[in-house]
Amino acid sequence: MKKIWIYQADRILSPDESAQIMERVRPFISSWTAHGSALEGKGYIKHNLFLILEVDEEQAGVTGCSIDKSVHFIKSLEQEFNVNFFDRLKIAYRDEAHAIQLVDRSVFEKLIKSGIVHSQTMVFNNILMHASELESNWEIPFQDSWHSKVF
Repeated sequence: MKKIWIYQADRILSPDESAQIMERVRPFISSWTAHGSALEGKGYIKHNLFLILEVDEEQAGVTGCSIDKSVHFIKSLEQEFNVNFFDRLKIAYRDEAHAIQLVDRSVFEKLIKSGIVHSQTMVFNNILMHASELESNWEIPFQDSWHSKVF
């Protein structure tokens, strides 16, 4: 089973920034270990907004130390690129034109009240745990998401 971590940036990255970040992700992934055992993983950026790390736990399981290493790595990217991958106050969704929008929670709440965001608005469910869920459960209607319980 492939475990994932989805880190949403607090702003849309430029294509150049995404490419530069990937230049740092590749060597991190190739050196990522858990108690001395190499982790079989990969990292990628989707939509110039989401950094996704993935580990095949059938090869070697992640540990607290390996998770700490990834968090430390993500924090170093934050400093280098002046971006925050741990800001949980931003919501990503697709607008009526299917473009990805990123707004503060307070703005998102106003969009719901005004009807711009509604039950069928596609939102990003970044709390997924397994790569197999990305295809079917990452972009889901607002009514089926954790967002509908919070807002």
